[in-house]
Amino acid sequence: MMDKAQRLALCLLLVPAPLLAQTFSTDPKLTPQAPAVLQSGLMPLFQPQRLPTSKGPDKPGADLAFGAYQRGFYRSAFEEATKRLAKNKTDAHAMTLIAELYRDGHGVKRSFEQAVRWYKLAAERGDRNALFALGSAALKGEGMARDEAAARAWFEQAAAKGHATAHYNLGVMALDSDIQDFRSALDHFRQAAEGGNADAAYSLAVLYKEGKGTPRDLAQAVRWMTRAADENITAAIVELAIMTFNGSGVTKDEAQAAKLFRKAALRNNPIAMNRLARLQVAGRGVQKNVIEAMQWHLMARAVGLPDDSLDQTLSGLTQAQRAEVEAGVRKMIGP
Repeated sequence: MMDKAQRLALCLLLVPAPLLAQTFSTDPKLTPQAPAVLQSGLMPLFQPQRLPTSKGPDKPGADLAFGAYQRGFYRSAFEEATKRLAKNKTDAHAMTLIAELYRDGHGVKRSFEQAVRWYKLAAERGDRNALFALGSAALKGEGMARDEAAARAWFEQAAAKGHATAHYNLGVMALDSDIQDFRSALDHFRQAAEGGNADAAYSLAVLYKEGKGTPRDLAQAVRWMTRAADENITAAIVELAIMTFNGSGVTKDEAQAAKLFRKAALRNNPIAMNRLARLQVAGRGVQKNVIEAMQWHLMARAVGLPDDSLDQTLSGLTQAQRAEVEAGVRKMIGP
């Protein structure tokens, strides 16, 4: 379904050098995002959890329902949300919370149908999170028939209310349509990125870098790529490293590029592992270290990223050096 998005593939090319010249591409893998699922509390979830008995009066305006939800006391969250609705039958936030509890099966028996029912009640009262959740449900066919047109309509309503991830999803859908609309994608990605969506910041950077939907603008590409990299989007870290190595839209700095490659390599990115290995063999931007370079090379090769030039370096090692490399790889992989 997402193969059309491959037009946004990034050309990851370091400046030519005897050892460093080789081209790779990656697919941003743009996919619509689902509603966030909060981490479970520390309490076991095999039984409904309730808040401990409170000592003293509640603070004025305290949101007991959402507070319980955040802390993992899901049964209490359900009960407090129900109490709120008993007092105010138009409380959209309480409806959305109940919907999410049904969606995730927290404190109640999981039911996508019940979740959709409560989301619709909240959406009718203008809750943007409920509108977004309905769009996600329609896109995945959870609790309702799969309906991309309905999903788009709900995302549009949520986006109109400032929902950042709804904007991101609309951007993805603009790229996945029969006729790709890069300008629409650019606009939605920008609004999503400005709203704090890191994946949108990366996607926006790609469009600026490739000149899709906008004139090519490397300065803007670096700006948004940096924003995404700072939020630990691995693909952005790799691309920013390459732009920094080449001096594309940013001051050329091989040492900083090497640091970025290492950061991404430690996040198990094979391209970053390969690039770092090349730099370590050549001693560019980082101290020359053939042993560690071969460790990264083997890690990258193990997940399908071969490199003939690095294989030649590996074959030239002594038996003792090979043993050191293998020991290092085992340490990287762990027990």
